[in-house]
Amino acid sequence: MKKGKLNDFKAGDSIPSLQLAPISRTTLALYAGASGDHNPIHIDSDFARSAGLDDVFAHGMLSAAYVGRLLTDWAGQEQVRSLSVRFTGITHVHDAPLCTGRVVERFAHEGETHLRVDVQCANQQGEIKITGQAVVAVV
Repeated sequence: MKKGKLNDFKAGDSIPSLQLAPISRTTLALYAGASGDHNPIHIDSDFARSAGLDDVFAHGMLSAAYVGRLLTDWAGQEQVRSLSVRFTGITHVHDAPLCTGRVVERFAHEGETHLRVDVQCANQQGEIKITGQAVVAVV
């Protein structure tokens, strides 16, 4: 993991990772309240079991928000030009998300130097739950 000024990063460099605490039922309830997404599959264990699942699981957008936090912790909110994600797996209650990123390209666009960064969020077993790509401006 490389730390430093954005201008120091080049293709192949890893950005600082973001390790999060395990997802708790409280986390899910708080996120439901903050996001307005009260789908019972995320907060009601009985409902989740009736749907054939072992337990509730995290909102996909919660994990996406963690990926956003990975980027803003590293580069700052004002530097993020775009972020796209793809959901590849379910983040279960008690999973401990680890968000990582790697610079894949340095390029110029409309007078700014940009970094294209591949990002992902995985659980403690290394199972990838989100993949994505971001563009960050270098100032």
